[in-house]
Amino acid sequence: MLREKIAAKQAGILTYGMTPPKATHPPEKIAEISQKQLARIQELQIDALILYDVQDEADRIEHERPFPYLPTLDPLTYSETYFQSLPYDQIIYRCVGKYSEDQFADWVKMDNDRDRFAVYVGSSSHSQAVHLDLTRAYELSQHHNDNLTFGGVVIPERHMKKNDEHMRVMSKVQSGCKFFVSQATYDVENSKNFLSEYYYHCMSNGLEMVPILFNLAPCGSPKTLDFMKWLGIRIPSWLENELIYSSDVLDKSIQLTKKIFEEIFEFGLEKGIPIGCSIESVSTRKVEIEASIQLVQDIRAMIDRKLHV
Repeated sequence: MLREKIAAKQAGILTYGMTPPKATHPPEKIAEISQKQLARIQELQIDALILYDVQDEADRIEHERPFPYLPTLDPLTYSETYFQSLPYDQIIYRCVGKYSEDQFADWVKMDNDRDRFAVYVGSSSHSQAVHLDLTRAYELSQHHNDNLTFGGVVIPERHMKKNDEHMRVMSKVQSGCKFFVSQATYDVENSKNFLSEYYYHCMSNGLEMVPILFNLAPCGSPKTLDFMKWLGIRIPSWLENELIYSSDVLDKSIQLTKKIFEEIFEFGLEKGIPIGCSIESVSTRKVEIEASIQLVQDIRAMIDRKLHV
């Protein structure tokens, strides 16, 4: 059970993430997409499915978005309509700034007699207009629903610039966050620098460490690479060259991401940091989606081997 693993601060939690279909699709197209997704994921050995709540981040960066932004279906609605047959828990992302306090509180209060899971995302930039901030979202969740286990987003790239991402994490833990999910990880050094600061801060202050799920996403084309960089994912120059000049970009990215996660996971095991993994495809190309599914199976086997399950 996901709730027990999070509460026990276990290493090796594994999730798979997806974005709901575009809201402009007709119902029959949405049903078709959901059936394809269901067929791919229903046999995966994961602890939870993540469904993303997407927001327009055009005000975050000057460069044009490589793929156009189109609103998607609400992740909770999509989950309840199409994925109730799945045998594992589902984590719903919530971009809290686009909801009023009353709207958000009503959502928190729903189904308060069963386990629910969420990840809260703040504004994409200081200039973005928001109705609700993260601090208030945490307060409402703690006040209205004891069965809602919520987490936050961690960004190792931000640690490189400000050297305080571990303090952001601990502040969110104090506000009720029980776990964290990173954006796609291609930089081992940034990730280990953050984890080191996180570990020694917790050790020095007698604090428990909560699970950190590092996200992996295959890169199968130069356009996907451009999109990842637009999203703020830091890809070291040497690694970018390895991808660009590879005869098979997708295969190379899979090899590299597995090595990256293995190094991060082993670093966590040595220090007792509960590290897990979240896998997704940022591209809608079939070949990249299928590669992400295979990556789940490979990472599952690696985690089990490292934990001697």
